[in-house]
Amino acid sequence: MRDMCLTACLMAMLILSSCSSQDARFSFRQTEQGYELTEGDRQVFFYQQAPKTLTGEYVCNNYIHPLYSLDGDTLTEEFPPDHPYHRGVFLSWHQLFKGSANLGDGWVNAGISQEVLKVNTSVSGKSAELSAEVLWKSDSLAGTGPFMKENTVITVFPSANGIRVIDFRIGLTALVEELMLGGSDDPKGYGGFCIRLDIPDDMKFVSEGKNILPQELQVNAGNWMDFSGNFGNSEKINGVAILCSPQNPLFPSPWILRQKGSMQNAVWPGREKVKIDQDKQLVLRYRLVIHNGNTDSVDFAKLQADYSREQ
Repeated sequence: MRDMCLTACLMAMLILSSCSSQDARFSFRQTEQGYELTEGDRQVFFYQQAPKTLTGEYVCNNYIHPLYSLDGDTLTEEFPPDHPYHRGVFLSWHQLFKGSANLGDGWVNAGISQEVLKVNTSVSGKSAELSAEVLWKSDSLAGTGPFMKENTVITVFPSANGIRVIDFRIGLTALVEELMLGGSDDPKGYGGFCIRLDIPDDMKFVSEGKNILPQELQVNAGNWMDFSGNFGNSEKINGVAILCSPQNPLFPSPWILRQKGSMQNAVWPGREKVKIDQDKQLVLRYRLVIHNGNTDSVDFAKLQADYSREQ
């Protein structure tokens, strides 16, 4: 009887161990530069925690690159020659002010730096999560501390049915009085959540079932935007879409779209600066959908509806 009990216990432990290994689909690996996330034997993304530069002129961190397709192709670019301050999936604004005082240019990081104070990672069978606490600093406030705190949570869900979903929750809190931020001070008004894609020649822009033509100024297209084409070396059509949360302070977001040599942007707040509070966190939410096939291969209407209900 004792042997039978021992055998049963061992079998139960093996089953639990097997279940745990199946649940542990995701894995984070920390390096001197940041954190790499894999799902099984497939790379998902790399989070750049440490400051990085190619020429010394533009020092950047707190961004994702590379971001990978489901087939392992790199979707994003970092420090491209045409705009050497673009970097994967990033958050950035030209206008950063304390009252009427200009704190610097957060788009090219002129006088602006970001200190990633703390990074936590966790993995379960249902998701992988990376959370970062980031302090935004200005050279003009040297000795007085940071002017803004960013708390970003990136949640990655297991890939299934030809898609991978990645959620971003970005919380911004002012650490000084009269903090204002805004996009470019021109009719384009770009700034906020951006992705610098390694744009294939055949990339198409689709939103709400319609083909969208990129323009020089903002495009009012829809709640989501898909970018599909022959990314990487797989010779297969794949893509990535940005879905915007209806809880965002500007919804639906206008879009800055570029067919080549630039980033894609879900615009917020636009040209006009907005105030960031000290006692209330401002939250921005976006969902990336990495997918195989073209836009028609994915039910984006359902994905957007599901995303809206989850908020």
